[in-house]
Amino acid sequence: MTARSVGLPSTVRGEGLPERVTIWEVGARDGLQNESSVVDVAVKLEFLDRLADAGLSVLEATSFVHPKWVPQLADAEQLLAGLQQREGVSYPVLVPNERGLDRALAAGVRHIAIFGSATETFASKNLNRTLDEQFAMFDPVVARARKEGLDVRAYVSMCFGDPWEGHVEPAQVVSVGTRLLDMGCSQLSLGDTIGVATPGQVEAVVGGFPTTDNLAVHFHDTYGQALSNTLAALRCGVTTVDSSAGGLGGCPYAESATGNLATEDLVWMLDGLGIEHGVDLDKLVGTSAWMAERLGRPSPSRVVRALAG
Repeated sequence: MTARSVGLPSTVRGEGLPERVTIWEVGARDGLQNESSVVDVAVKLEFLDRLADAGLSVLEATSFVHPKWVPQLADAEQLLAGLQQREGVSYPVLVPNERGLDRALAAGVRHIAIFGSATETFASKNLNRTLDEQFAMFDPVVARARKEGLDVRAYVSMCFGDPWEGHVEPAQVVSVGTRLLDMGCSQLSLGDTIGVATPGQVEAVVGGFPTTDNLAVHFHDTYGQALSNTLAALRCGVTTVDSSAGGLGGCPYAESATGNLATEDLVWMLDGLGIEHGVDLDKLVGTSAWMAERLGRPSPSRVVRALAG
């Protein structure tokens, strides 16, 4: 007998929580880009189709970063050409610069994401720019994308700690994030790239912004804090949470970054809190178990291991 067969988790509505949360699924991009080997495009397409079938409405599909840097996603054009897009499902892609935007527009993409840094060192290592120079790189990308009618999200990495610089001041995160929002980005995803955040710190960073309406959070589970940090963000009013099916992924440019918050673990918590999300947990677990077989290793998600056996 499993927990699900006897009606678990129990639902106990918490105080000060949103009625509904949008799950921004990053497994097909942020998850698979960190694999040591390239996953066949047919497997990626089935993965995306299974995730949509499980009820996820935002599926970050791939990245137009140069194949030299992320060879695992070198098949971006092939994947998008073969993708059977579902009505009501958004398929954003990551773009690093104007060349990436050219490729995205040629592929018919309508929703892109850019990725910046909250710290000087990571901007240098990841973008080959200073902290200030990154904005000059993003500005023409965002302006042109908006002119073409695309929605633009901005990721900010190292919002809660940096492996080279250590502590990151909340005011610095707010400054970087505000510049990206003022540039024309519709949403800002605050990234705990190396998984060092704690709930009080999350409250301090999120609370530094004038509103949470355009904020999302992206936690890694390096120190087992991703769910507690997510709950802290929800209590602050955040209603979009990034997660990765099966807990896939990390960051290829930060060696200490381990897996993303597992979507199944997030859904289990949301179910227990009575927060709507639209995802069928059983179908999602089946999808992550299926992908784990293709990757040749067990899923790191505790919920997948508990329910899939």
